[in-house]
Amino acid sequence: MTEQQETHPFTLHDTRVPRFIYGTAWKEQATSELTLKALNNGFTAIDTANQRKHYFEQGVGEALQNFYQTSGKCREDLFLQTKFTYAEGQDNRLPYHPEADTKTQVEQSLLSSLEHLNTDYLDAYLLHGPSRPHGLSDRDFAVWEAMEGFYRSGQIKLLGVSNVNHQQLELLNHHAAIKPMLVQNRCFARTGWDANIRALCHRHNILYQGFSLLTANTQLLAMPECQTIMKRTGLTGPQVIFQAALKMGMIVLTGTSDTKHMQQDLNCLQTPLTDDEVNMIEQLMA
Repeated sequence: MTEQQETHPFTLHDTRVPRFIYGTAWKEQATSELTLKALNNGFTAIDTANQRKHYFEQGVGEALQNFYQTSGKCREDLFLQTKFTYAEGQDNRLPYHPEADTKTQVEQSLLSSLEHLNTDYLDAYLLHGPSRPHGLSDRDFAVWEAMEGFYRSGQIKLLGVSNVNHQQLELLNHHAAIKPMLVQNRCFARTGWDANIRALCHRHNILYQGFSLLTANTQLLAMPECQTIMKRTGLTGPQVIFQAALKMGMIVLTGTSDTKHMQQDLNCLQTPLTDDEVNMIEQLMA
């Protein structure tokens, strides 16, 4: 891939998907400030969830309104992605009635997200994770079917699933009327950066989003091979990891709160890694 290819957005079902997404988890009352900072520093895609336990979706919405008013940009300039989360992954601040049926819970959560983000459509909507560790339940398929309805209505442009294993993704892709278009997973170097899932995504034209690329792989940056690359290129450790991820064909999520790091992350391609270096990073701990 050339640098232009690595920075140019993907296009899937006529929707532009940026290669970098700003993640808003675990920011609490700083969510609005940090999301606005990310937008002002060049991020054009935002990831959140209607899960108050770990996200403050309404704070993201406040940042968006501020950004539109001060930047001259509009909703169509951005990629907004949020998620439906089961009650087991929530605290008591549920975005739906706990006794409602699955379809109604999805509807209530989605409509709440649209209100939080002050938009009438989402670029991507993800099931935040299957209801059990292995296989898929009837409830998972009921959630997906409800999401498909909103996709058909145009309120969702892309459907996806997060925190999914290979078997679950195979099942969903095989049985769903509308196939998954995005996968968002925690990405570990020890699994070849989720190599099996990425290969499955490649076969089925599913875009792969990697998160925790740094926090899940801190030991990698201390390895002599990475230190050598950093010395040769002058890139920071995070820049090396993010560039390698882009060259592997991933979409990169980062949730840094530091302005300098935001700028460094988006400029991680300033000194190219060689193909051999990327291959080494991909295999280093696998």
